[in-house]
Amino acid sequence: QVQVVESGGGLVQAGGSLRLSCTASGSISRIEIMNWFRQTPGKQRELVATITRRGSTDYSGFARGRFAITRDNARNRIDLQMNSLKPEDTGVYYCNADITMPGQSYGKYYWGPGTQVTVSS
Repeated sequence: QVQVVESGGGLVQAGGSLRLSCTASGSISRIEIMNWFRQTPGKQRELVATITRRGSTDYSGFARGRFAITRDNARNRIDLQMNSLKPEDTGVYYCNADITMPGQSYGKYYWGPGTQVTVSS
């Protein structure tokens, strides 16, 4: 079994910062890509940022320059540092990881339950 769990959400004023964390645990052989997604009110879930096992990163346009994704392979963990937050950043933030279990030759994406981020104006 594999679990993916996010933490660090909360309420912050516009212009403030939050740091989200995501940890994968369980029967894990390897994790390739790890992503942060979000779902804001009235919109579909969208990609925020992605990081490969080697540390290559990519960001959606709204996140570039304000958010930073980092990774700790030893701890199967990624963080998302979010700065200069805006009310439109309010939503549920999800972690998603491409995990290969022992004995398997391919990975599967696992989702966390999400963490709420609320930015007040």
